[in-house]
Amino acid sequence: MKIGFVPKIYDESPGVARRYVSIRDLVQQAEAEGFDSIWIYDHLLMRSEGKPTEGLWESWTILTALAEATRKVELGTIVLCTQFRNPALLAKMAATFDEVSGGRLTLGLGAGSHEPEFKAFGYPFDHRVGRFEEALKIIGPLLRDGRVDFTGKYYQAIDCEIAPRGPRPKGPPILVAGAGARMLRLTAQHADLWNTAWLGKPEPLVARKAAIDQACVADGRDPATLGLTVGIIVSFAGPGDPPSTRDVVTGSTEEVAATLAQYDRLGVNHLLVIVDPETPATLTKLAGAVRLYRSNRRSQGPTLPMSGRSAG
Repeated sequence: MKIGFVPKIYDESPGVARRYVSIRDLVQQAEAEGFDSIWIYDHLLMRSEGKPTEGLWESWTILTALAEATRKVELGTIVLCTQFRNPALLAKMAATFDEVSGGRLTLGLGAGSHEPEFKAFGYPFDHRVGRFEEALKIIGPLLRDGRVDFTGKYYQAIDCEIAPRGPRPKGPPILVAGAGARMLRLTAQHADLWNTAWLGKPEPLVARKAAIDQACVADGRDPATLGLTVGIIVSFAGPGDPPSTRDVVTGSTEEVAATLAQYDRLGVNHLLVIVDPETPATLTKLAGAVRLYRSNRRSQGPTLPMSGRSAG
């Protein structure tokens, strides 16, 4: 099971920007500590009633900079909202990024869910799944075959072609995040990987996994051909730190390593981990748990995930 790190690219506190150099340094630390991948959020702003606007850097620009700041670690989006960029252009950007990064991209895609950012930046919030489906019908063929001819209700890509192609003949893998019945169906039809998040302990994964497996079967697809990725939050909060408002994994290095092993046994191919609070020290502590999990797994020998999924 691969394990990735999800760095914050948003305000550290209201009006106090998280500088790129801080993001880059943590990402380079994560690569040096042995994490398999880096994953970047895609939001334009976050707003909650009665609270200041939370700002974020534009994800694709940050990810491109990190492609030059790193050498081996995989790079992914968790997840790009397809409405924020024309889908044919997004496919072109993905092929170009895959070239720049040496074939390290996983293209994570989603329909978006935070209405305030749609309104603020002038994007329609209606028919999000319908728009997402049309985007997939453009992006998938362009990345995998290099061309598409598509006319839909929301998007068109007439006799569109990607040239030159990126370093991988079928392009970067496509990951879809979603939970509703229509999104699961689209995942089964179009994706190489599926993501669910954000979890703490792994028990909720069982029901979620059953739902995506059923969607695959209904579409005539073997569930074992769809990679399973899961976002989790690991908290090393100390005395005086505010408690997390979300489900989290907590405990000693040994206890966190044991939870990672539980996700492995459930057939997860790739864990995407937020560490809270996010500091160089807590990232080192998380890396220690990852190393212990890997050491224990090697000493126990390979185990067969219950789904028999490939690495994706």
